[in-house]
Amino acid sequence: MKPWMRFEFKSRSSPELKHTKYIWLKNEVNLKAEQKETLLRLKDSNLQTGRAYRLKLSFQDFWSTPHILADVYLREWIGWANRSQLNRLETLLQNLVQRSSVFLEGCTKF
Repeated sequence: MKPWMRFEFKSRSSPELKHTKYIWLKNEVNLKAEQKETLLRLKDSNLQTGRAYRLKLSFQDFWSTPHILADVYLREWIGWANRSQLNRLETLLQNLVQRSSVFLEGCTKF
């Protein structure tokens, strides 16, 4: 399971997340109608899982960003992720900041 999801699925304080693990992992186009309704209801919520999901979607857009704008997009995404107050992302963000030049260089090879 993704680290950004682990902390709320086991939480009893968010019963609305019960049985939603695969909804967050699948792409929206692959969801059944009932799952789409659940996702639409939860993704804009103030839950940490909803915020992490929105970050995931925005990072997926990074891969379609033109190479010339990739550096700017990555820096903006890192800033947004920092402001999201998701503690589980701290290690990922530190690694991205430290290795952003290597990461971006690797992305231009595709």
